[in-house]
Amino acid sequence: MRIIVPFPVGGTTDIIARIIQAKLQENFGQQILIENRSGAGGSIGAAEAARAPADGYTLLMVFDTHATNHHLFKAAPDPFRSFEHISLMVTSPSALVAVTSFAPSNLREVVAWAKANPGKMTYATLGSGSSNHLASLQLEQHAGIKMTQVAYSGGGPMTQALLGQQINISFFSMPPMVAHIKAGKVKGIAVGSRQRMPQIPDVPTLAETFPGFEVTSWFGVLAPSGTPKDVLGRVHRDFARTLQAPEIRDKLTEMGFQVVAGTPEEFLRWVRTESDKLGKLIRDNALEPQ
Repeated sequence: MRIIVPFPVGGTTDIIARIIQAKLQENFGQQILIENRSGAGGSIGAAEAARAPADGYTLLMVFDTHATNHHLFKAAPDPFRSFEHISLMVTSPSALVAVTSFAPSNLREVVAWAKANPGKMTYATLGSGSSNHLASLQLEQHAGIKMTQVAYSGGGPMTQALLGQQINISFFSMPPMVAHIKAGKVKGIAVGSRQRMPQIPDVPTLAETFPGFEVTSWFGVLAPSGTPKDVLGRVHRDFARTLQAPEIRDKLTEMGFQVVAGTPEEFLRWVRTESDKLGKLIRDNALEPQ
């Protein structure tokens, strides 16, 4: 059995896959191979998964971009026609972080610096239309600023660029950043949740400066369209058992994830809502399909 992760090793989606791999193998009763197939914001791996036999032996783990890639990439499969939605696995607020050499230390200072230096503030993304990019576009709208995007091939390279002081700021899924914030390797500017996170209670929310501004990352699992319903039901049950196992839940929670393990119907509704909302943002900013 294989799980395709459509991003490079070291990114958040890959981290989650490897955290649950051993327990998932135990629950499935067979070996599970994780395959990283990155490119085009996750579209390359998604297209491979969509072409796989619909027998339950190939699954796809997805990130926020699952709901937006079809608005941007010609290679992206239709998220609603090409896949069966199995479960929204976990969610996490995004964290806005800055390199330690960057003078601003809070969101108001970041905005003031950007206004004083139009277009000079750099922010890292996984490319046009990625969740980091769309969150940054929302920040520009809320704050009335203009920044410069620097795109990377995956979460691992983007993290290395941040730790290497190669950019100024970036939105990241919070879990990979918690340890770096606590260790003082990056500055925690704001989190995208409604309330401050207990793991980093001194970091304010985006909404404390811009009311209503929230940014949430999410991760789910899919199967190719046409996978039999009894197979989907078994896969959903085993994923739910894995995510709800105390040792898995505790580890994910400690990292900053909220375990959802939702139903297929809930996940499909979630993706449709995200696609509609972010599709409008993409059109409003005239982002070009690639």
